[in-house]
Amino acid sequence: MYTASSSVSAPSRPQRPAVPAGSGPYLAPAHAGRARMPAGAVGHPVSGRIDLSGPQGAQLRKAVASVHRICPEFNPVQVLRRSGRSVLIVGTTGRTTAVAKCLLDHSPAWAESLRHEIASYRAFVRHRPPVRVPRLIAADPENCTLVIERMPGRPAALARHPLEAPPRADVRAALGAVARLNSWRPPAGMFDAPLDYGSRISRYHELGLFTDRDLGDLQKLLHGLAQAGGRQGMGQFCHGDALLSNILLSPTGPVLVDWEHAGWYLPGYDLATLWAVLGDAPVARRQISQLAQQAGTAARDAFLVNLMLVLTREIRTYETAVQRTMREAPPVVGGQAPPAGLAAGEEQRLLLRRLHDDCALARRAVRAAVGTR
Repeated sequence: MYTASSSVSAPSRPQRPAVPAGSGPYLAPAHAGRARMPAGAVGHPVSGRIDLSGPQGAQLRKAVASVHRICPEFNPVQVLRRSGRSVLIVGTTGRTTAVAKCLLDHSPAWAESLRHEIASYRAFVRHRPPVRVPRLIAADPENCTLVIERMPGRPAALARHPLEAPPRADVRAALGAVARLNSWRPPAGMFDAPLDYGSRISRYHELGLFTDRDLGDLQKLLHGLAQAGGRQGMGQFCHGDALLSNILLSPTGPVLVDWEHAGWYLPGYDLATLWAVLGDAPVARRQISQLAQQAGTAARDAFLVNLMLVLTREIRTYETAVQRTMREAPPVVGGQAPPAGLAAGEEQRLLLRRLHDDCALARRAVRAAVGTR
């Protein structure tokens, strides 16, 4: 919640090196390597005044009013992030710095997502997870308004798909936090299963994103997982959106934010998410693959099913972004520099190409896994 909006653009990427042995999603015996990684960015303190004037200010005034209904002492200070869907406002409640999240687009899908996040924070009040999470201050599910404590720390990455490999210490801290969360077993009935695997696989097949063979292979892996223990036996509690940008690193330990998709998944969903967005960090990917598969064949198969779904979702997102960028970009006049929109489109296409390469790699791993059953 605290970082910049998850944009569907990415900086230009250098030529990708060949994939090192063992860094793919389906491991042969491999040795973990080492890499030099740049330092992460440090966040800025809250400062400034919120501007509630003008046409856009009317929307902000409405959001602040909805916050004041559930938290009258909230004093807005700064707009942290704003999109067509929601706005994040930093403020204070007494001596506490807080973040208010208000939905601007109340369409059913977005409203349900924020209500799920509110339910997650309320559940954490009763049963604390084994990772640090922001403290719930106030919430209104009907008006889709949430106020939580603002936690100190810097995001493990500023972009959804980091351009460079994060520092090893940051990756280690993030993986440690995710592993602790995935081992948590909250009381039955507290969280549901946000992802219907069978329906999602069929939908991607109907959209032409999965081939007939993909459909058959993934259904075989799902069938094998059901035989290995069923949803209850194979289920794992996951954050559901374990991006590095949703993990804050502080001296007292990692903090996980944005719990809109928390719930029960097949094992390895969070690890698949991290693998998918760390395309320029082969060492981290190798470590993630080892963690995902160390529990045996069933864990490997669950990780691969998750990876195919996560990568395909990312491809859908970026293909839509490229198409939108091309529609909105003005025409190029001969002799003039390309417009900024075209530059952004090229960045998106480079990332999209990498995602397709990753999906082909995962597809081969799925086929190899089916062949070993």
